Amino acid sequence: MCRNIRTLHNFDPPATPEEVRAAALQYVRKVSGSSKPSQANEAAFARAVDAVTEATQRLLDELVTTAPPKNREVEAAKARERAALRYAR
Repeated sequence: MCRNIRTLHNFDPPATPEEVRAAALQYVRKVSGSSKPSQANEAAFARAVDAVTEATQRLLDELVTTAPPKNREVEAAKARERAALRYAR
């Protein structure tokens, strides 16, 4: 369920609001144990996604690093190589 949560810090270009929200949604889905809440829980689920999105964005805005930003394409290629090795069996 949480495979879509990716590292969002220190990339060039920076994480978009959509990426931050997608990560928050995956987190709330994992914690709640459901990918789609019931009608009774829909409002609480949406509030949780909003709160986690806000906290995540605030964290990303406040983190400080001296490392150079990572390139998204290079990191994606590394991930594909790792996956190819892992699932080659």
